[in-house]
Amino acid sequence: MTATHPRPSPIAARLSLAFAVVAVIGLFVFPYGTFTRDSFSAAATIQRFPAGVLDYTGFAPRTLPAMTPALVAGWVALVALLLSIYAAARRQWWLWTAGLVALVATVAAMLLFEGALGREVQAQLAQGLRLRRIPFATGGPSMAMFFLLLGGLGVTLAGLSQYTSWWNRLNRLRGLLVPLVAIGLAIVVGALVVLIVQPIPIPQGTTIALTALSGFIGKADVVWFVYSTLFAPLTNLGDFFDSLKLATPLIFTGLAVAFAFRSGLFNIGAPGQLTAGAVAAMFAGVYLPLPGPLLLVASVVAAALGGALWGAIPGLLKARFGSSEVINTIMLNYIASAIFIFLLGNNTYQFFGHTVNLPFKAPGSNPSSLELQPGARLSPISQVLGLTDIGADTLTLGPIFAVAGFLAAFYGLRRNRWRVPIAVAAAVVLGALTWRLGIPVQVNGNLAASKLNTSFLLALLALIGFSVLMWRTATGFALRAVGLAPKAAEYGGISVARNTILAMTLAGAFAGLAGTHYVMGGALDEYRLKQNIPVNVGFDGITVALMGQSTPVGVLVSSVLFGTLDTGGLYVDQKLDGVNKDIVNVLKALIVLFIAAGGFLSRRVTDPPPPALVQAVDAGLNIDKAAVAVETTTPAKAGLPSLGQSSVDLGRAATDHTPGPEDPDEPRVDASKRGGR
Repeated sequence: MTATHPRPSPIAARLSLAFAVVAVIGLFVFPYGTFTRDSFSAAATIQRFPAGVLDYTGFAPRTLPAMTPALVAGWVALVALLLSIYAAARRQWWLWTAGLVALVATVAAMLLFEGALGREVQAQLAQGLRLRRIPFATGGPSMAMFFLLLGGLGVTLAGLSQYTSWWNRLNRLRGLLVPLVAIGLAIVVGALVVLIVQPIPIPQGTTIALTALSGFIGKADVVWFVYSTLFAPLTNLGDFFDSLKLATPLIFTGLAVAFAFRSGLFNIGAPGQLTAGAVAAMFAGVYLPLPGPLLLVASVVAAALGGALWGAIPGLLKARFGSSEVINTIMLNYIASAIFIFLLGNNTYQFFGHTVNLPFKAPGSNPSSLELQPGARLSPISQVLGLTDIGADTLTLGPIFAVAGFLAAFYGLRRNRWRVPIAVAAAVVLGALTWRLGIPVQVNGNLAASKLNTSFLLALLALIGFSVLMWRTATGFALRAVGLAPKAAEYGGISVARNTILAMTLAGAFAGLAGTHYVMGGALDEYRLKQNIPVNVGFDGITVALMGQSTPVGVLVSSVLFGTLDTGGLYVDQKLDGVNKDIVNVLKALIVLFIAAGGFLSRRVTDPPPPALVQAVDAGLNIDKAAVAVETTTPAKAGLPSLGQSSVDLGRAATDHTPGPEDPDEPRVDASKRGGR
């Protein structure tokens, strides 16, 4: 190792070797790209690497676009990965460079493949053919390129970890390891399920002789089709709006569960709290005699208060009697459901022989409430974004400038204690000033008819409120202290009972706000409370909170991911016989299972001992002195939270530690020469 070129650590070299070898194998055994795919059976015409075409449709196009540039880029990526294997085996400093070349070459191959298909599509459009009749419109890169991309990215990041600055950046992302590995394992197991239950899609009436190789490649193409279809809504604005519509209630219920988790509580009552919030929003929106803007605000506040009340009850029982919030929230789900059915089931009720009229159910046989007043209705996002205000084909730039202004002020005023309010004010001002600026977009029918409404914006505000309250206020500090160590918090003067009630109340408020999406936003096609409201999204909030590691950004990403999978699952159900939308439920269950198992990662990977302690132990210092030195180290300088472990625990953890990438060749001190116990 030289001073100018540090070498990768052994673990970084092994990771790079694994990524590169898997990518090289995947390049030769999986489909390189897809020329066309049958619109009914999902059968495909496939480009292999380094050459060769396999057809499963029975009627392959007579002429195929020239893919020579895309194949040449694949060769470049292959050579770079082979060099990465050599560099990883010898722990060469230029390992990350080879990985970066492979990554860039793979991106170029994808673009070249898409470009060749696009030129063919444009040429046939010029001849007067309809887009749906052009076979190449459904083609694109396939699984082999994905493996190349993953391999290049893995080698690049592992190689860059040899530099201290990059190691610190990657180390700050250590919390993402468990959810990412859980998602990866869930995808692998889900792929095995697809391989077992779904045969190769071949059009009816077509006979194709399959060899062992072509059969395997056909099966791999099925797996690629399933997962590319599940994530396809991310590439289409209309489908992405549908994904956000499904993600909106998940954000609220995910925050409800995550807030309780942070406070040391397990909130399984999000379905009941959502129901209570929806009922309260209905009461306010239908019966309050208020002008439009006030009625809208009052209905939103009513939804939050309804959920807060339903969350405060188990919090109070927990604080006063020590009863389990898990049992109480489960039971309250049934009570909320019974009240809900009572309100909308009938117009009359027999009470001790007397007929009582109930004014809540709308006339007719459908169990639903009266329609909300116009002032209590949340606008569709398409209208908020200006798709109907500026013009049918114009998208406002206001939200983009608002987000840019918020991020600029938030990160530009790091030392200002008021940076969050200033950033919000900057976002509001910039958004208002640029609202009339627009860019032309192609608006399709499903975008115009999307039920995504401004409750999604309320969800984003709830995310910001969660973050500010939990990490920027004394109340949030007290809640987190109670969640981490209730006895220590009480010894420090924090009321555990009061914070338990507060945590469950606020968690219920988050879940109650999900009712605005269904009642006020018209997500169920009408602006009213209906009996088919999907309260099970409250249980999905547990999955969202677990995957998001109980953080606001994690909850947002997890919710959008699940909304995307739910939307894509509908398309999978339409194309394949053996696999349907239930594959999404399988993936969700597997993700929770693997997250609960910690992704099967070692604790040394997910929660390593502090660097200062490791360096002290490696230098031969006394364990007790090392622990004291670590405890007195400023958390900001160490890049870690303050420590609460004993010196014996820290010492035990340090003895299991492997040297980091900053000192891979540092000589180890013999255990018999170390100080300590």
